[in-house]
Formats: sequence, C-alpha cells, structure tokens
Amino acid sequence: MIDFKCNLGKFVDTSEYDAKLAEARNYVARAQQDAFGGWVNLPIRYDREEFARIKQAAARIQADSKYLVCIGIGGSYLGHRAVIEALGGERGKTKILYAGNSLSARALGAVLAEIGEDDFSVNVISKSGTTTEPAVAFRVLKQKLIAKYGEEGAVKRIYATTDAVKGALHDEAQAKGYECFVVPDNIGGRYSVLTAVGLLAIAAAGFDIDALMDGAEEERAAVISDGGKAAEYAALRNVLLAQDYNIEIMANFEPQFAQFNEWWKQLFGESEGKDGRGIYPASVVNSTDLHSMGQYIQEGRRNLFETFVEIAADYAALQVPQSHDDLDGLSYLEGKELDYINKTANAATREAHLAGGVPVLEIVMPELSERAMGGLIYFFEMSCALSAYALGVNPFDQPGVEAYKRRMFELLGKPGYEQV
Repeated sequence: MIDFKCNLGKFVDTSEYDAKLAEARNYVARAQQDAFGGWVNLPIRYDREEFARIKQAAARIQADSKYLVCIGIGGSYLGHRAVIEALGGERGKTKILYAGNSLSARALGAVLAEIGEDDFSVNVISKSGTTTEPAVAFRVLKQKLIAKYGEEGAVKRIYATTDAVKGALHDEAQAKGYECFVVPDNIGGRYSVLTAVGLLAIAAAGFDIDALMDGAEEERAAVISDGGKAAEYAALRNVLLAQDYNIEIMANFEPQFAQFNEWWKQLFGESEGKDGRGIYPASVVNSTDLHSMGQYIQEGRRNLFETFVEIAADYAALQVPQSHDDLDGLSYLEGKELDYINKTANAATREAHLAGGVPVLEIVMPELSERAMGGLIYFFEMSCALSAYALGVNPFDQPGVEAYKRRMFELLGKPGYEQV
C-alpha cells in the first residue's frame, strides 16, 4: 500500500488540519455517487470480458508489430505513458510510440521516420474521434497503414478505444471493422488509465495488467471507508493552500518518473484549476533539477510546498568502484551502492528545503512494480477528488479547455466557428 508522511508542526495548526481531514473523509461517499465517479470502484468492477480481449489484442500486437503507435492527447495517453516509463520502458519486442498529442509536424514526422518500413499497429484513443490533434494524426497514420498493408490489412492493425455507442470514431470503427475498446461514460479522461484507455498500451509494452489492477484494488480497500492516507494528503494540501502555499512541486529522484509527473500535473491541474481556485502543480526530477531549480526552491518565494514520491525498496545494481589515484575525490563513496547515495541525496534535500521554509510531504511506494504503480495511481486519483471537493470545485469537468479550441477553429475556418 501507499504510505504518506509529513512533519509539518511549524506550518500546520492541528485543529485546522483535523477539520480539513474530517471534511475530506466525508467526500469519499460523494466521489462514489458522482456521475463521473466510476473510477472509485473500477478495480473490483471492471469489465472482465473486455480485460481478456485487451490481453489478447496485446499479444497479437507483440507478435506482429515492432511498434504500437498510441494516438491520443491528455488523459488518452499521459497515464499509460507514465506507467510504462516509470517501470523502465517496454519489456517486450514492441516499442510504444506516441502521436496526436500535439500539432507539431516535426513530432509526427519523427514518428513516421522511426517506423520507416517496419511493421506497426495503431491504438487510436478518443471519446469523440473529432479532437483535432489525434484526429489529424490518425488520418496520417491510417494512410501509412493502408499504403503498407492495403485496406483489409490496415483494419486488422487499428485498435479503437472510444465511446461505446456514439461518436465519429465509434461510427468509423463499426463501419470499417476495427477492434473496439470502451472509454467509459462515467470515468473522465484523466482518471482513465486503469480502463482500456491505458491498459492496452501497458499490456502491449509487456507489463502485467492483472498486477496493476490488484495494486489499485489493494489501495481502494485501504481508503474506501474514510479516505485513509489519501484523505490525509488532500487535507494537508488544503491547509497549506489556506496559508497561501499555492504551488505544489512534485519531486522525485528517478528520471524515469518524468512522465508520471506530467500525468500528475494534468490530474490535479485540470481537476482543481477552476473559478480562480486551486494549487498550481509543478514538478522536478532530482538530483538533476537541484542544479537548475534547487536554488529557487531553497531560497525563493515561500509560496510553494513539495511532495516527494519515493520508492522504499533498495535497488542494489551499481556500486561506486575503487580507484587507486582518487583524482575525483570519491574515495569516501567507494563500495557504496548508487541507490543508497541517491536516497541519501533525497533525504538531504528534504531536510534542507524544510529548514529553508518549504513544507515537505512524502508519498512512499513499497517497490517499483506494476502492483505498486496501480496503488499509486489510485492513491492520487482519490486524493485529487477529495481535495477538489474541499476546494468547492468539480473534480471531473474542464470547461476552460474549450477556450483555445474556439479561437483556433475560428482562425482555421472550421464551419460553424466563423469570425464575427
């Protein structure tokens, strides 16, 4: 299970924290009853038949494709990319590529260039099928599939994750015969990584999605009655916000967690950033960013706090070798595990930042595995929902996302969006 630690006596009034914690705990039932709260009990109520088809499709992709191109934006790709990269990258022969998460011709061109003449399949992930970024990428990649495999061959290599009954992508998939998986109506995109939205790519990358779901269920069982550690984290965030700590920095000491940071930023930023409210989510990957952002965190404005994600298990893979001349001055580290040195740097950073006036929270996963990642995902989903409810905002909508789209469609001349 996921553990949560903090030592914030000088920052947090106990009575204020107790009140916020009681409030957060009361919101667990509200999350379960919400029209978009399908993620709450997903680990015990997921569609077993579809889950089996996901594993079968993943096995086919591993057998016939050097690449699987996942086409999607926002919650349609951030979650599974976060899991795959956090766990160290693909374990099988199939490499996962990403398209449709920008409008950059250079980025899409790089994907096409990497595929070259190799075998590939596509997983297009879109509730509607009309979101501009993935729709454009799908057109381009579908053309490449047809050119390489013909119309019938291309159909067998397109997997559509979309609405169960409606939408442009659903209709095309039904007409063409693509294998389909469902984006649930009661689970929003940024909470969807444990649905078919994320599971096909994770399975195709060679990871155990049964263990992923088991970890999510273990965490669900730990928090479902009163919010558990997730409620504690949500409560402390809101207590700190009330004291004008309005920036939260997700910090970790593993570079492979960089994409997990991006998923976390979408989850909290899109859930809480409404009506002039919310905590701004930022991130660093240390010790790298201690040499760029460390100065600001240590001595800059005191309106930020840090949440460290840590791995309890040791990783005994590398030691600092001995050197007879010691020209680099590392004799004091000779024979020590690099993982131990990294964890020591982590502890030293927390202590230094705390002493410098930065509130520090710790979230600890027991190990780096599919099971632990499932638990971590569920922990953050629950804490995000509880924190947003406490802020007085809807955790599951994103009305502000449409503003740029309206203006872009006007400028591009999309019918129905003519400039006035």
